[in-house]
Amino acid sequence: MTVSNQPATASGTYLLGGDLQVTRLGYGTMQLTGPGVWGDPKDPDEAIRVLRRTAELGINFIDTADAYGPFTADLLLKKALHPYREDLVIATKVGNTRTGPGGWVPVGRPEYLRQQVELNLRHLGLERIDLLQLHRIDPKVPLADQVGELAALQSEGKIRHIGLSEVSVGELKEAGKTAKIVSVQNLFNLADRSAESVLDYAEAHDIAFIPWFPLATGALAGTDSPLTHIAKERDLVPSQLALAWLLRRSPVMLPIPGTSTVAHLEENTAAATVTLTDDEFEALAAAAVTA
Repeated sequence: MTVSNQPATASGTYLLGGDLQVTRLGYGTMQLTGPGVWGDPKDPDEAIRVLRRTAELGINFIDTADAYGPFTADLLLKKALHPYREDLVIATKVGNTRTGPGGWVPVGRPEYLRQQVELNLRHLGLERIDLLQLHRIDPKVPLADQVGELAALQSEGKIRHIGLSEVSVGELKEAGKTAKIVSVQNLFNLADRSAESVLDYAEAHDIAFIPWFPLATGALAGTDSPLTHIAKERDLVPSQLALAWLLRRSPVMLPIPGTSTVAHLEENTAAATVTLTDDEFEALAAAAVTA
């Protein structure tokens, strides 16, 4: 297949955990749920179409979580794509309970994490999870106990690789004393680079960095912003530039923009074919600092 048929392949690849080759531009399932990331989507049929279209566009890295729905996204993923093609890499998460629409409470007790891993396996229709991420660190439970339970599940063959989400460099280092950490998923985008130190550490240690909320542009999308000007000059939309900037920012960056429509999925994926000039990259970076 050509890049024109599978644009996601233009983003290049990354060897996750040293043995799983993934397209650097992936897809996140959070928006395939109802309001407040709770319950079923408004259009379940379109959600299925979105997931099936990801494969057609060349995406082979899909990020989900048991907390999305909860389990709504996992079940949609299974319905749309199971039996999975051999090269598809599914990342999921455990460690966040849901108290209702918009409600999130970290729970890291080992028995709970084990239960959720088993439920992920069942709902996704998997025998082993490619990448299992601790969704949030529970401050009430020692980090070594939380990561240790995931490491135990890894030794049992139920998890292939372990990742973390929303952590500091210190927490990343601490978790690494208990198990090999191959990825970190933190809030990061053109407008919010507060996790820059974590990204730098990840790049230095060949740890995948998965930015969540990658499309936030905020004030950058104003009529007089460099983002808007460059997008107009190149016949692009601002979100495509924001994704292109992330892909260029670091070779370990794996953006996972989410959407609930095929049209938006296709628009996002086209960002993989966008190459920024040095001047464009620097102008966008500088604009984010001053916005």
